[in-house]
Amino acid sequence: MSDFYNKILENNKKWVASKLALDPDFFNKLKDTQKPPLLWIGCSDSRVPANEIIGAQPGEVFVHRNIANMVIHSDMNMLSVLDYSVNALKVKHIIVCGHYGCGGVKAAMGSLPVGIIDNWIRHIKDSYRFNEHEIEQIKDENEKFNKLVEINIIQQVLNLAVTSIVQKAWSRGQELSIHGWVYGLDTGLVKDLDVTFSSGERLKDNSIYKLNF
Repeated sequence: MSDFYNKILENNKKWVASKLALDPDFFNKLKDTQKPPLLWIGCSDSRVPANEIIGAQPGEVFVHRNIANMVIHSDMNMLSVLDYSVNALKVKHIIVCGHYGCGGVKAAMGSLPVGIIDNWIRHIKDSYRFNEHEIEQIKDENEKFNKLVEINIIQQVLNLAVTSIVQKAWSRGQELSIHGWVYGLDTGLVKDLDVTFSSGERLKDNSIYKLNF
């Protein structure tokens, strides 16, 4: 066994001990119920741990992660997580959280083949193409990269808002809000992109489809 593998096993034991020291009944209380108020749809990037960056405890966040925090309507994994979160767990908030410096978005900006991921990031390439004129007005390459990261997050929030799962929840008056965040790897801070939806009404505002240029 590698030193790293042994280390993470030991870390687990230390973590359990630290939780029990604070509350001897911690795991007994945790095992019997799951009522998180939040579904987190984030990037698989190892530098963006959902619970840790928002200071959430076990049981407070239901998590779905994939490369570039995508919401694709043919992705049964994502749809299953969404359906369970909204209809069984009754989460009140869904956060789509991307991050600056996202490798998936960076790959989508280029023309060189990367591998099987090319099929996944095809949707980001479409977002770039739909907004190419505005993006190319930005001269600084890093700012251009950051803008596409934000556009991708906003697009995924829109994709969520039009799913039948979310639409049905809103139609029956269920409390549910969707938010778009971007995380700064260099600061540890999240930025709210101000694309919150709490009903289908905001979808009628055509200005939201300009993706915040």
